[in-house]
Amino acid sequence: MSDSNIKVTLPDGNVKEFPQGASAMDVAMSISEGLARNVLAAEVNGEVWDADRALPAETALKLLTWNDQDGKSTFWHSSAHLMAEALEALYPGIKLGIGPAIEHGYYYDIDFGDQEFDSADLEQIENKMLELAREKNTYNRSEVSKSDAIAYFEEKGDEYKLELIDGLEDGSITFYQQGAFTDLCRGPHIPHTGMIKAVKLLNVAGAYWRGDEKRKQLTRIYGITFPKQKELKEYLHMLEEAKKRDHRKIGKELELFTFSEKVGMGLPLWLPKGAKLRERLESFMRKAQVKAGYEPVVTPHIGHKNLYVTSGHYEKYGEDSFQPINTPHEGEEFLLKPMNCPHHCEIYKSKPRSYKDLPVRLAEFGTVYRYEQSGELHGLTRVRGFTQDDAHIFCSQDQVKEEFKKVIDLVLYVFESLGFADYTAQISLRDPENKQKYIGSDEAWNKAESAIIEAAAEKNLNTVTELGEAAFYGPKLDFMVKDALGRKWQLGTIQVDYNLPERFELEYTGSDNQKHRPVMLHRAPFGSLERFVAVLIEHCAGEFPLWLTPDQVAILPISEKYADYAQEVYSVLENNDITGFVDHRDEKIGRKIRDAEVKKIPIMLIVGEKEAEARAVAVRKHGEGDVGTFSIDEFITYFNNEKAKSLGSSAE
Repeated sequence: MSDSNIKVTLPDGNVKEFPQGASAMDVAMSISEGLARNVLAAEVNGEVWDADRALPAETALKLLTWNDQDGKSTFWHSSAHLMAEALEALYPGIKLGIGPAIEHGYYYDIDFGDQEFDSADLEQIENKMLELAREKNTYNRSEVSKSDAIAYFEEKGDEYKLELIDGLEDGSITFYQQGAFTDLCRGPHIPHTGMIKAVKLLNVAGAYWRGDEKRKQLTRIYGITFPKQKELKEYLHMLEEAKKRDHRKIGKELELFTFSEKVGMGLPLWLPKGAKLRERLESFMRKAQVKAGYEPVVTPHIGHKNLYVTSGHYEKYGEDSFQPINTPHEGEEFLLKPMNCPHHCEIYKSKPRSYKDLPVRLAEFGTVYRYEQSGELHGLTRVRGFTQDDAHIFCSQDQVKEEFKKVIDLVLYVFESLGFADYTAQISLRDPENKQKYIGSDEAWNKAESAIIEAAAEKNLNTVTELGEAAFYGPKLDFMVKDALGRKWQLGTIQVDYNLPERFELEYTGSDNQKHRPVMLHRAPFGSLERFVAVLIEHCAGEFPLWLTPDQVAILPISEKYADYAQEVYSVLENNDITGFVDHRDEKIGRKIRDAEVKKIPIMLIVGEKEAEARAVAVRKHGEGDVGTFSIDEFITYFNNEKAKSLGSSAE
């Protein structure tokens, strides 16, 4: 390579030379003009940059398009700036908070001051955004001194930006400008506004400045954009489907759960059918855990403050995250339990342990409480009280890999039994450039990270690796599941922890008769029952597998004359662990069938004169229609076969 050239290494290992000052866009153009038209940004030595920035002398380069998540994020961040430009044009004098990309789209927090604004104005803003996009203005990056940045926003009168600048170091501040709009921003951005072809502003919400309920509430406008109109149309169709599957709507229709202002926001009340669903999930997991060698434990809903000081959670999460319990005795400080792990450490420590006892596997369906701001609460997916299928494994370093593999088996068993077939395992490791933020020795970390990587490979998991995403106390494996609409959810996690065994001074006596620290694994295949049920409802649209559904059968007598026989059938089924109900309403059979379909009852048993005489039932399946007429014993056999199929072959 000549002194005047830079060296660029592409993802396939191919190395190219370019003149100094060359950008990622120049590299794209050297490959093909078609590729260059689709480049949104570039990953340069692991960081996402604008595609037109001059590359360093030694560059590992990945060109980012709409097919890359970082490409989408850059596109949506640029769209947030375009929306802010449109808002300033339509509402002169507004003040801007922050406008980041989010998982799907973006938002911007706005202070409209005395100007009137409501959701009816969104279409006008969309039209203005498209008008500005057609100007194809470039996103121009400039480095700005702190004093110049302050002067700019003082003149503009935008105190929110001034507050943000106050926390920045001089020499690290950048502005981006497109058209007549300038914003404080780290970037990166897409090449120009013309790449934004389709716009939809989705909803409006209130948001406290910097998430502080004591600060001013701003107007948060959410939106999404696409490079093609067709993609927007498909996304909006998916949103309509998602509305139909909304777990809050279906949960109400199926009488699973409710909320009460008197009880408190974010504290779900499980109705009889929902409680039955929960009990089945818990029973399913308990059986699997006992088979896998876990021991059930139960811990209190509260703990002394010192427990969480010892664990480090009180310092890490802050006083506001812990809810105190008032007691009659002055000086006592008890808190609602926000996590189960410190309690399990004390159970482990309750007696001496030997290497022969390891691994110790402690499991609990423990209800915990965490304060969430009211604006963040959402059905069962974000609550203040929730139950975790929590377990902690205390093992030697040499046992970590094998224990990891066993937990992976358990997680995959859960996914198969509940119809989650599309998932990716994210391996979260240390940031090698910032090791000081993690605790534990390099040797322990290297062993743990290798154990996770090898365990995932030996289980043939489809994995992605994320550097810097490890917890401060150890690496982890998170399972990202796609639901029926293609949305990603994190369900199931396994974490390695060196922190709590150290803080609680946990020990075991090794074969060398010396004291050793165990390694602690945290795992929760469901995560929280509340969130898991919410995701499951939306995944299957409330049509649960037969083994799990609260009411498995509805017995529908054609008329009151056959009520006694219907009740007799119900009793026989109940004795065979088949749950359901008899519809005794004075309605025609057609109405009873329609109502059972709406309630998503998997199997309907119709009983009339012929069935009563033959001691039989006429069977209908939800969404399929008539299956045939069975004797009661034949139906029980049929039901058990269907139930086994619904649980999956791994559950046999």
